[in-house]
Amino acid sequence: MSADPTADESADGDDPTVEMAEQAKADEPELDRGLVEAWAAKMISNPDRAYRATFYVATIFFLVTTLFPFYWLLVVALTPRNNLSEVGVFLPAGFNPAAFIEVFQTLPFHRYVFNSFLIATIATVAVLLVGSLAGYVFGRLRFRGRNAMLLLVLVTSFFPPAAFFIPLNRLFNTNVDVLRPLISAGSLYNTPYAIFIPLSAIFLPLSIFILMTFYSQIPDGLEDAARVEGTTRLGALFRVIVPLSAPGVATAGVLTFISVYNEYFFSSLMTDGRPGSWAPMLEGILRFQGEFEVLYNLMAAASIVAVLPVAILVVVAQEKIVSGLTTGAVKE
Repeated sequence: MSADPTADESADGDDPTVEMAEQAKADEPELDRGLVEAWAAKMISNPDRAYRATFYVATIFFLVTTLFPFYWLLVVALTPRNNLSEVGVFLPAGFNPAAFIEVFQTLPFHRYVFNSFLIATIATVAVLLVGSLAGYVFGRLRFRGRNAMLLLVLVTSFFPPAAFFIPLNRLFNTNVDVLRPLISAGSLYNTPYAIFIPLSAIFLPLSIFILMTFYSQIPDGLEDAARVEGTTRLGALFRVIVPLSAPGVATAGVLTFISVYNEYFFSSLMTDGRPGSWAPMLEGILRFQGEFEVLYNLMAAASIVAVLPVAILVVVAQEKIVSGLTTGAVKE
């Protein structure tokens, strides 16, 4: 039995091809690269290092640009009113945490926050309820004119909110005798209805699109099994489809809540700015801006207090939000 000479040569010593490549690399003259050229050469030779460096740079840039405004608000809020002109870039000119208490002593700011929170909650519930029904129809039923109706719903979201203000303002400021048993003034002005009704309609198309995408991915067999047990389509929707689409429902709900909670255009124009007239949270922050003086430290403290409910909501529902934005993006 004859032996392979190549195998014997490889077993006795190193591969001659590898040795030649190493010798050629050793004989290659070193280039006089600058700092940037040397860094680029290292990144090309080690792609993992380049990806890691890019990730760190992007993360630091995102954290700085996102969190620094909140840190600056904290610095201004903790700075005493008389030292605001001496405030530094990174450290407050003094320490006055009592500003977070003065916010509620100067104005009933808690009522402004409550107004925005309640209106956002009601609008979110209404959007999820109507959006679930519409998402089920568009996502799981096939009928004539479906695409045209869906396009019409999505087109309404392209209009700016200001385009609807004049007709809605005239409508909500008109005295209607039918409303007098419910509302003493007979009109919807200075009521929560004048705020959450248009806001719910504005943010409804996005929720319909998100829920439709999730509902269409639920297997028909699960719904059929529920209907065989005797439930209706409506029962199958809320007992089977909605629980299985929890990430999508959470995503639509959180996005709607944040948008309505931070909304100022309709809320400021549909109320007279008083807390008892359902004025929004942003209206309360602007109340610290007087005719002769602007209480910047209280405005900063009020902004931090106002953002806490949204921050807590995002922290609690972040897993559902991420899952909803990624899973619902691709239809399998």
